[in-house]
Amino acid sequence: MTVTDRPATYREVFAERTFRALFVARTLAIGANALQIFALSVLVYAGTGSPLLSALAFAAGFAPQFVGGLLLGSLTDRLRPRPLITIGYAVEAVLAAVLGLVVLPVPISLGLVAAIACWTPVFAGSAARVIAERLTGDAYVLGRSVSSMSSSAAQLLGLAGGGVAVAALGPRPALLFAAGLHVVAAVAVRLGLPASVKQPAPDRGGTVRDSWTGAISLLRDRVIGRLLLAQWLPAAFVVGAEALFVAYAARRGFPAAAGAVLMGAPAAGMFLGNFVVGRFLRPSLRERYAAAFVVLLGAPLIGLVLSPPLPVAAGLLVLAGTGFAYGLGLQRAFLEAAPDGRTGQLFALLSTGLMALQGLGPLVFGALAEVTSPLLAIVTAGVATVLVAPLVRR
Repeated sequence: MTVTDRPATYREVFAERTFRALFVARTLAIGANALQIFALSVLVYAGTGSPLLSALAFAAGFAPQFVGGLLLGSLTDRLRPRPLITIGYAVEAVLAAVLGLVVLPVPISLGLVAAIACWTPVFAGSAARVIAERLTGDAYVLGRSVSSMSSSAAQLLGLAGGGVAVAALGPRPALLFAAGLHVVAAVAVRLGLPASVKQPAPDRGGTVRDSWTGAISLLRDRVIGRLLLAQWLPAAFVVGAEALFVAYAARRGFPAAAGAVLMGAPAAGMFLGNFVVGRFLRPSLRERYAAAFVVLLGAPLIGLVLSPPLPVAAGLLVLAGTGFAYGLGLQRAFLEAAPDGRTGQLFALLSTGLMALQGLGPLVFGALAEVTSPLLAIVTAGVATVLVAPLVRR
């Protein structure tokens, strides 16, 4: 094993002060966003009694990110990261505070959430750009792995904590708590990031035009296009399957709580897989077996066709979740493919596509389950995931 093929350690990753600051800030911000979305959904439903408006309140923080990533993504490379990310978290804090303190008409509340959500890919892309500049070699790959794990954990804890906070305090105090978390995130970035990192990209004209032109050029690049699809498609397919676990559990006659157990199993597997593969597997082996991990991600979903008992089904889904570690084998190639001056925008585009396709996956496989069965739709998602493996191998 050569020095360059040695797995990085968490000590090396967290020794970088900038990464520590972004890690803390992003974890707090994601948890705050999840808490805010849940509390706002409860607040809207309590005020209107409309399930549709409550669902729109939940979606308002996600769907507009697709537009923002396409039309504002170039700002990640054109603006300095510290003020950009700090202002972003501060604005989100103000939004949560306004929602918690001011009684606004529902359309205005949802409009404000949607407007701020358009900028989320810009902040995320800028943070990813900084990590790529400050961490080198396998430390960068492990840093991305840690960021993914913390993001998933923060979102789950934010939703769970949102339920507790809303039940104990009510939705408006919960929104104020989310505002406080955003303030702490902004302070962490302001104090933890250096005043200047890499020089921003030169001004290439209007933001929207430059962002659109850059996005099209990135998508037309064959290598970048394949790497984006390889990261977008498996996530979309598996999330589409996860959306059907409650219906699947009901059809199988499992206990009422089984749906939640099945939905949490892939997340647990993803955490385990990223930890083990990221920390203990050599970089060359991660890249060599990336396609095999994609097969591991989809094959256990196909195994549900055998109608296993609940513990076995949950175990299969934990095993499937470990397959998400395939993304670690793509990170080095993905970063190397980024053109100069577009690194931040490429990360913003990756985030945008993940968000959009993970929203589309449940619709597609939900429609399939409607005309067939939840089991058949889940198995189809597993087959589709396995079929992505040759794309990852290339």
